[in-house]
Amino acid sequence: MNVSYKEQIARRLTLVTALIVLVVFAIIYLVVNYTVVQSIDRELKLETDKHVGQIFLVNGEIRFVHKDEWLEQEHSQIQLNPIFIEIVDMQGGSMDKSPNLGEHHLSFYPERAENNEAWTQKTGEREVRQMQIPLNHEGKQEGYMLVAKSFEDARELLTNLRNILVLLYPGILISLFLAMRYLAGKSIQPIQKIIQKTNLISQSNLNERIPVADPNDEIAQLTLSINGLLARLEQALTREKQFTSDASHELRTPLAVLRGTLEVLIRKPRTSEEYVEKIKMVLGSIDRMSGMIDQLLSLARAGKGKMSREEVELVSFAKDFAQQAELDSGREIRLETNLSKPLFIQVNERSLQMILTNLTQNAVKYSSPNTKIMFQLGIHEGSPYLLIRDEGKGIARESLDKIFDPFYREANDAGNPVQGTGLGLAIVKKLATESGIRVEVESEKGEGSTFRLIFSAEI
Repeated sequence: MNVSYKEQIARRLTLVTALIVLVVFAIIYLVVNYTVVQSIDRELKLETDKHVGQIFLVNGEIRFVHKDEWLEQEHSQIQLNPIFIEIVDMQGGSMDKSPNLGEHHLSFYPERAENNEAWTQKTGEREVRQMQIPLNHEGKQEGYMLVAKSFEDARELLTNLRNILVLLYPGILISLFLAMRYLAGKSIQPIQKIIQKTNLISQSNLNERIPVADPNDEIAQLTLSINGLLARLEQALTREKQFTSDASHELRTPLAVLRGTLEVLIRKPRTSEEYVEKIKMVLGSIDRMSGMIDQLLSLARAGKGKMSREEVELVSFAKDFAQQAELDSGREIRLETNLSKPLFIQVNERSLQMILTNLTQNAVKYSSPNTKIMFQLGIHEGSPYLLIRDEGKGIARESLDKIFDPFYREANDAGNPVQGTGLGLAIVKKLATESGIRVEVESEKGEGSTFRLIFSAEI
């Protein structure tokens, strides 16, 4: 059965409070019980202290210092909270007792006389609290004096208190549950408003946000988190739409060239030279589409799943890559490093290979054939880095924050986008993010560009 969050809160708070109230009630009862018992015990002690020096047993006979004390009203009549006294010999045989005991006798426990302790017992139909002390004469113990006081009023008080607490407990629990349920409902009203507002937001109005009532409470933090999520979703959706639009546009252009070329070819017979020229044009368009599709697939695969990382020795890796890139591009690629020892990092080797390939291809594409490309390897502030610098035409300042967007291509001097798919740096950024590599770029128009890969930590 599904239970609303309001009900869950009310039940949990009521349960906790019920346990607390139960403990408090138990403490109240125990404290009252202890206080009542201690009060009666003090009265018994005062009574024994009062009579212990007035009553003696001498050779089996009872002697009184003040006989009138024995005939006091409280000892002879059954009244409110009466005092009962009985004198027994060493074997517990009754020698005398206060008239208010009637036919009943107090219980005799020789082992309790030395501890001066009191206990509760039944004497006839009456519940009493009893204490007993030894009676001595000339250093010799002759018998015991048993003193008791009615415990019925105290028992009635404790019973009434217990019954009241037992009757109050369910009433308190019901009141607590209703109060907690009401307060829980009031507490989650802001959450219900957030739910209602969130349910109204869809793809068509993703730019809307949930209003923040009080910026200092946890509900506001939840609202800000949801608004942040909506902002990221809106940004991702915008990028997705832009990516789809750009990809469609980029693929449509070579397809249009293919169609136009083939339509021209079939209009009338052509010479073999014309066929060769048009076929080369078609092949060029196919190559461009193939390259773009490969880049799109690389970009799509870049963020899928968690990339495995292995230990890579960066100095040897960079040297091997620079040598191979120099052979493939026919350009001078120089590696500089002041490291004298191997440098190990944790990285996905294939991702690092693709990142360096794309950065090197960009450096070759946007720099003059007679200029060199520089690789620099080192450690800065405890973090290994690999730097790729070219002496090409550079990137305008206003384009630096856009170059990692898919399909973005900076315009050339004539105002037209440079050749390429515009996906290389987007792949670099995505692979670097997945691999834990920070990418920094510095560039000045006409002075070349510098891309710096900063790795997470030195091994």
